[in-house]
Amino acid sequence: MEYITPEDAPVSTSTRILCCQCAVPIEPNPSNMCVACLRAHVDITDCIPKQATLFFCRGCERYLQPPAEWVVCALESRELLALCLKRLKGLNRVKLVDAGFAWTEPHSKRIKVKLTVQGEVMGGAVLQQTFIVEYVVQHQMCDACHRSEAQDYWRALVQVRQRANNRKTFYYLEQLILKHKAHANTLGIKPKHDGLDFFYATENHARKMVDFIQSVLPIKCQHSKKLISHDIHSNVYNYKFTFSIEIVPLSKDSVVCLPKKLTHQLGSISPICLVQRVTSTIHLIDANSGQVCDISSTVYWRNPFTPICNPRQLVEYIVMDIDILKEHEKKTFPGQGVVSNKHVVADVWVVKASELGLDVSPVHARTHLGHILKPGDTVLGYNLSDSNVNDDNLDKLDRSLIPDVFLVKKHYGERSARRRARNWKLKHMADELHDGAGSSNEDYNEFLDDLEEDPTFRQNINIFKDEKSIPIDTDDIDPSLPRITLAEMLDDLVIEDVEMTEV
Repeated sequence: MEYITPEDAPVSTSTRILCCQCAVPIEPNPSNMCVACLRAHVDITDCIPKQATLFFCRGCERYLQPPAEWVVCALESRELLALCLKRLKGLNRVKLVDAGFAWTEPHSKRIKVKLTVQGEVMGGAVLQQTFIVEYVVQHQMCDACHRSEAQDYWRALVQVRQRANNRKTFYYLEQLILKHKAHANTLGIKPKHDGLDFFYATENHARKMVDFIQSVLPIKCQHSKKLISHDIHSNVYNYKFTFSIEIVPLSKDSVVCLPKKLTHQLGSISPICLVQRVTSTIHLIDANSGQVCDISSTVYWRNPFTPICNPRQLVEYIVMDIDILKEHEKKTFPGQGVVSNKHVVADVWVVKASELGLDVSPVHARTHLGHILKPGDTVLGYNLSDSNVNDDNLDKLDRSLIPDVFLVKKHYGERSARRRARNWKLKHMADELHDGAGSSNEDYNEFLDDLEEDPTFRQNINIFKDEKSIPIDTDDIDPSLPRITLAEMLDDLVIEDVEMTEV
């Protein structure tokens, strides 16, 4: 401890006075006391504690910065020194001149900081003092490590379900979640037979996931909560929340039969329609007229309907002849809605690929694929004349309005060659969604085929270059096949995957 004379105080080099306490000759100062007596009577560090506590997480090696932030600090770093100074109470009452670490054994769980402060004492004199504060390092598990260690540490559950025959809608939802990083606060993801379970630490994080899914898919949500504990003294309730989400049971390339009331609301569209895409709305197209419409989530759940055919029932047909319809030949309805400009309505005559060469008559069908079909092409469609469908809306429909064959999309030949030639890939959030046997893998391959064939469908999905793909000879592949260009691919960046936890 030493005495510092204020700058405006006059100092005389010739005059000396006696200390008022011990009578030692000293230079004149406002307190009229020597440094030893000042040390005995005044302590400017009495308001500063000489011991404090730091909380350290051994799992992630981070320190707690109150109230709830965990920061990474190396030993004797500037970040750790700033954290130590913030933990001291009363430091704002004095002026901090210098601060630094005093050496301690690294494994002693002690951190010593040497501080030099200045403070004003009696009579306006300024006193400078140096002291050491000892910090005791205590272990405390952070929330992230707690969640990884405690498998049942969750407070909110989001159950996403779809009662459908394929999982292509879930693959699409997975890619949207990865692109927008909507799973950042997820504790764990657990695939179920007909959906996914998302676990969260707070109800707000679960509600954010519900709002995100509601913005990208037509859903219906129900909410419930269960009382876990109740503190009668503080009147604190501990609940576990559950959000049950049901996605519309439709997928791309499904055929539906609309209720009669809904067809009038949609501009007198034909009851038999094709599902083009399922995004935030349901996109339908009428093969007879090329009319398109969008059905919102509210409209669908007010008049629900189910598919009468799903993509697993597609049959290969060979186009024998095609006739593009002229404008005056197209069937129109009073108050007809919007007609697609990307599709061309045509009359086609097809034969099953399995019956090609046999003495069978071609089947007539009207399709919206006149812009891409030509005689000899292979097209996938549904054989409605021989299918056994149990649907109330279809039973009420006049038989003359039900086509014998409903063509869905063009078939580009052997798919195995196309799949081997792919030099792109998708990120995965839950690997168990893609590890299923048989039909599950086929659903995923069909989802990848849809991305190649439909540029509009892949606009909302991040596609990455596959550096591990084996180059093959592309001369044997038809150049007319739909391919994803290099300009649409992204570099293979690292995305934090949510670890699968058994909750």
